[in-house]
Amino acid sequence: MAQPTMPIADQAGEEMQTVPEPSPTELASSPEATALRAEILDVGRKLWERSYVDGNGGNISVRLGSQYVLCTPTLISKRDMEPADICLANLQGEIVAGNRPRTSELLLHLEIYKANPRARAVVHCHPSYATAYAVTGSAPPTGYVTEFELFIGPVAVAPYETPGTQVFAESVLPFVEDHNTILLTNHGIVCWSDTVTHAEWLVEIMDTYCKTVLLAQQTGCPLLRIPEHKIEEILAIKRRMGLPDARMARLQKSSAETPVDAGELDRLVEQVVARLEGRD
Repeated sequence: MAQPTMPIADQAGEEMQTVPEPSPTELASSPEATALRAEILDVGRKLWERSYVDGNGGNISVRLGSQYVLCTPTLISKRDMEPADICLANLQGEIVAGNRPRTSELLLHLEIYKANPRARAVVHCHPSYATAYAVTGSAPPTGYVTEFELFIGPVAVAPYETPGTQVFAESVLPFVEDHNTILLTNHGIVCWSDTVTHAEWLVEIMDTYCKTVLLAQQTGCPLLRIPEHKIEEILAIKRRMGLPDARMARLQKSSAETPVDAGELDRLVEQVVARLEGRD
């Protein structure tokens, strides 16, 4: 089989030539792979410590190069993983480096990667409060907590299919473009982002929001929604930050009718980024 190549520009930037991509073995032992394995192990421990996974549940993956993903293996606790446990698979789901068998649910991850190039890392797990909604086949209501609206927003609910099957993997395809967090009916959740750490953050935000809504509903008091014009501001920030949201079409129509101050949006985006980077 021919070695994959990638184009590079010459010094003048006028002609293109190709150089071979690293082999799977070279990629698997590269400094980038070493750093990504360490991040996967850290996230696996966080998932276990927060009870988002139990037994050998859950799986994590991240893109490496243009044709491969690093992924967690089957039948292992996310608390107990070692660097050597992390496999390298191609986009057909075949293990090309590593000694452990992949999880059957890698198929879910691969469908997400193939459907949405923005997805660079995927985390699937079973956090209790979010999974409680998944068991009902419904999503939590939106409009109550700013952080949830900003980083996640409306959550899609994929229909139930047997985990590990190709049909199960394809069940998320209608939602992957406009949703970074998807409930899997009678199963759990799957989140995608630009890094493994950020995908895990979405899990935390999602489960905390579900818990908060459930607790608020038990107070017997009416839940106070964020005013609609403030939701529009949040959507504008999300658009500037490149975060997905199924309500963006509405934002574009609203923005055409009532232009939003670009300088104010830039200031708000900077505040959000500063908070994420710990600079606030």
